[in-house]
Amino acid sequence: MALITYLAEDNATILTNLIETLQEITEVRVMGCGATQAEAARWLSLHDGHWHLAIVDLFLLEGSGLAVLSGCRNREPYQKVVLLTNYATPEVRKRAAELGADAIFDKSNELDELLAYCVEQTAEHKKVKVQEAERVAVAKSQSQRRKAGALGTMPPQSAHGQTHFTRPT
Repeated sequence: MALITYLAEDNATILTNLIETLQEITEVRVMGCGATQAEAARWLSLHDGHWHLAIVDLFLLEGSGLAVLSGCRNREPYQKVVLLTNYATPEVRKRAAELGADAIFDKSNELDELLAYCVEQTAEHKKVKVQEAERVAVAKSQSQRRKAGALGTMPPQSAHGQTHFTRPT
């Protein structure tokens, strides 16, 4: 259950190295990347609800990673957006957090923390997927019981949901 990920990074070398490292060490599947604010905004909105992680550089070829963050404010709770920058000053960290960044990492000395964050998010994603599968299975089971009960093939239940069996005489 890999994290569907988008990367907004304008440096081709960093982008290539980041993709290789993420896919080697974490369960991240990079499904899209772009070098500009417009490319990032377009991909994220076209795939709304279908991505799990966006890793965004602060300075892009055109536009700003902060504007990308701002555009992701109405994302689903399971969708995480992180800022990855060489300029992780206290002011940038504060502004990114105000715009909804889930985490901020410095490219020069916090890559291990980024990788750990990705591993953590993958584990959380797996847990949520298992819980979701359990909810679907329970709902399916309840639906089948209701249908079977309507057909008269299941024992009647009391008002409290307890099944009453009668013994044959």
